Amino acid sequence: MNISGFQRHFNAFKPVIGMVHLLPLPGSPGFGGSMDRIVERAVLDARALCEGGADGVIVENFGDAPFCPRSVGPEITAAMTLAVHEIRKIAGCSVGVNVLRNDAMTSLAIATVLGCDFVRVNVHTGVVATDQGMIEGRAFETLRYRDSLGSQVLVFADVFVKHGRTLHAESIVSCARDTVGRGRADVLICTGTATGETTDVNQLKQVKNALPGTPVLAGSGVNKDNIRDILAVCDGVIVGTAIKEDGEAANPVDPERIRHLVAIRNDFGDGGRDAGITQQNDASAKT
Repeated sequence: MNISGFQRHFNAFKPVIGMVHLLPLPGSPGFGGSMDRIVERAVLDARALCEGGADGVIVENFGDAPFCPRSVGPEITAAMTLAVHEIRKIAGCSVGVNVLRNDAMTSLAIATVLGCDFVRVNVHTGVVATDQGMIEGRAFETLRYRDSLGSQVLVFADVFVKHGRTLHAESIVSCARDTVGRGRADVLICTGTATGETTDVNQLKQVKNALPGTPVLAGSGVNKDNIRDILAVCDGVIVGTAIKEDGEAANPVDPERIRHLVAIRNDFGDGGRDAGITQQNDASAKT
């Protein structure tokens, strides 16, 4: 996917994508016994994100630690499908799915059936040492499965993913090139070392310089103090911890926090939504 296509997809010059962190689902150690409560909280978070101006949301089974390293059980699939379905009803923005730790097939199935726009895959290519053990990327399965479904769902893939050590690549640039060139990912995500940890701006620059035509997002640690510096070198951000009450990842979304980040983005070079896209297209036409 090229940059202009990415911008049109989100109707935004530098999209701000917010996280809906699901409470522990059935089968997880922390499950509280009520799917109604899980869905209610997820819908409230998604509504807060959309009303705050987010250009997209990612629904993730964040509460399910310890995470399954490969395919999740049918109870997780069913629970996430229900939650995403309810979010799709009220979301006025792009919706994505991430089934942790790395179940791209289930993510794609849910996203395709429910008409979502994208999935996030934490390990798309190569091998990563994680707290779940060794996780191998299965890009060959993911892309073939997408084709078999006739799906248009985009694949957002992490490089040097958080909570893990990438073993197959000598540098983040070589990992990024493999993820796009050989894994055929549509969008790349760079993160810090853990949830809430700031994405390294130098790494973002390296990846973006190496793959200027590929959309590159910062995927962790984005906040009101660093979003300008981060947006200066990449194509958008995924925000979670910084938009939660008291800045805690497990807490509900704080509408004012997401509104503040979006306002900063909107002031970034007079960008924002379709006005920013028009501005960039006009500039391109003059060159």
